[in-house]
Amino acid sequence: MNKYFVLTIILLGCIAFSGCESKPKRVINMNEEVKVRIETSKGDIIAKLYNETPKHRDNFIKLADNGVYEGTLFHRVIKDFMIQAGDPDSKKAPKGKLLGEGDMGYTIPAEFAYPQRFHKKGVLAAARQGDNVNPEKASSGCQFYIVTGKVYSDSTLLSMEQQRNQMRLNNAFNALAQKHMKEIFKMRKAQDNEGLMDLQEKLIAEAQAQIDQEAPFQFTKEQLEAYSTVGGTPHLDNEYTVFGEVLEGMDIVDQIQRVATDGNDRPEEDIIIKKVTILE
Repeated sequence: MNKYFVLTIILLGCIAFSGCESKPKRVINMNEEVKVRIETSKGDIIAKLYNETPKHRDNFIKLADNGVYEGTLFHRVIKDFMIQAGDPDSKKAPKGKLLGEGDMGYTIPAEFAYPQRFHKKGVLAAARQGDNVNPEKASSGCQFYIVTGKVYSDSTLLSMEQQRNQMRLNNAFNALAQKHMKEIFKMRKAQDNEGLMDLQEKLIAEAQAQIDQEAPFQFTKEQLEAYSTVGGTPHLDNEYTVFGEVLEGMDIVDQIQRVATDGNDRPEEDIIIKKVTILE
C-alpha cells in the first residue's frame, strides 16, 4: 500500500529532485499574494498561494522555478473529493503503474492557518503521510491536491460539529483511563464491576470538566457558507495544510475530476502538468 495518503482514502508522495541548478531565491512581497499558472493538458489553472503558509508557499515556488512539476501527472483522482498531483515518479510513467510513492527527501512542517484557511472547494493543500508514522502532520515535499469535495446540508454540518465535540470528550476520557490502567486491570481481575462503573462515571465527569474549559468546536460563518454552497471536504480541516486556492480554471479542475480512472484512481488518460509558472 502507498505510504502517502489523505485520511484512509488518498495515497500521496514524491522522490528526490536532482540534476537542475536552483534559481536564485525570489523576493516575496508580503503585501501581495503570489499567483501561479498550472498549465495542464486539459487547460490552465490560475491559483494564489497564501502568505499565512510561507514554508509551503516558498517550497511550491522553488519547485515551480526548478521545473520539478513539468511532465508530472494528476495521478490520483476521486470525484467529489480531490485531484492529486506532484509525484516526480509520474513523469512518463507507463500505463497501470502505481504512483504516489516518491518524495523529495524532505518534509515541510505543518502550517495550519485554521479556521481562516480551510478545505473549501478549489483550495490547494499538501499531501502527507498518515498520523501513525507522521504524528506532527508534516507535509510532503512536493505533492499537492486540489479540493473538489461536495456540498453539505446544514443538518450534516451540525452533526459533524457534534461528532467533533464527542471525539474531544472521548480523547479526554481515554487519556484519563490510561493513567488509571493498573487500577482498572486490578478491578477487572477481581471482577469488581461496581468499582469499574464508579471509576468510569468519575472519569467521564473529569473528562467533561476538562473540555468544558474550552469553547466547543463550531464551524465559522465562512465555513458554513462555503461548505453548504460551493462545497469542500470539512473532515480534512486542521489535518492537512491548506496553502492556496484556485482563482481561475475551476472548470478545468472539474473536467479532471470527471475523467475515467482505474482501480487505483489513476486516470486512464494521462493528464499532464506541462508547466507551473510564477506570475509576476
